[in-house]
Amino acid sequence: MEKLRIVFMGTPEFAVGILDTIIKNNYTVVGVITAADKPAGRGQKIKYSAVKEYALANNLTLLQPTNLKDPGFLSELEGLNANLQIVVAFRMLPELVWRMPTLGTFNLHASLLPNYRGAAPINWAIINGDTKTGVTTFFIDDKIDTGAMILSAETEIGAEENAGQLHDRLMLLGSQTVIDTLTLIEKGNVSTIIQKENPEIKTAYKLNKENCKIDWSKSGTEIYNLIRGLSPYPSAWCFFQDKNEEWNVKIHEAKLILESHNHSPGSLICGKKEMLITVHGGYIQVISLQFPGKKKMNIGELLNGMTFSEAAKVV
Repeated sequence: MEKLRIVFMGTPEFAVGILDTIIKNNYTVVGVITAADKPAGRGQKIKYSAVKEYALANNLTLLQPTNLKDPGFLSELEGLNANLQIVVAFRMLPELVWRMPTLGTFNLHASLLPNYRGAAPINWAIINGDTKTGVTTFFIDDKIDTGAMILSAETEIGAEENAGQLHDRLMLLGSQTVIDTLTLIEKGNVSTIIQKENPEIKTAYKLNKENCKIDWSKSGTEIYNLIRGLSPYPSAWCFFQDKNEEWNVKIHEAKLILESHNHSPGSLICGKKEMLITVHGGYIQVISLQFPGKKKMNIGELLNGMTFSEAAKVV
């Protein structure tokens, strides 16, 4: 059985959960690669990635290349003498990086491949109304998320589950799947499955302002899935309009009420502590939202200090 010497590559919190599990299972991590520091927020303070924070706290060797083809970085990477690389939520690797270790480079992706290749698999599974998803480990090749699959694990998506909740569950499922994959590699028992292309494959497009905007002409179910699929981040948004004023508002949490009514979609109906937005076949009940320049607040807090006319609507 070959002793594994692992280089781990990742950036966000999701990757930290996997790295922590690898360390706690007593595998040897000889180096961690993460994104370069960058300024963030209003003060433009330098922000470390979640993986960097973890690596520093656990005294792990850390590299933060800006260019993955830089000769200096490649020399440092080679000097770590790893025989396996693991990638979780990082960027696309050049071939001379993923081919470097003798046992290869594998990726953990938060979907059941070949579905949801790309940047936001957790969000899109919920946005599209899927009832199941999972995680997949695969050996990296020269395209994005197309390599030969090693293991996958499946889980149900709750009817009211949001992206944040599913993220946390997939991090745990992914952690176990990575350990199972490492066991196979250690024992030399890996057999892979080639991904089959077909026109039905769903894509995990990068999230942007346009595809996060709520289209109130869609069905209540589609709108509800968009809101929970983008909660808590980056959040679905729309414009609130009332008395010649307009606000760009993020809707963080909502419920779907299926009920017939005679209102046109996008009407705003407010009680003392309740806000409903009419949709085809029912209402979106807003639980929490965020007005520009304000903190996230629940609907009771908002309606305590703000009133809307009967003509108020969302677009």
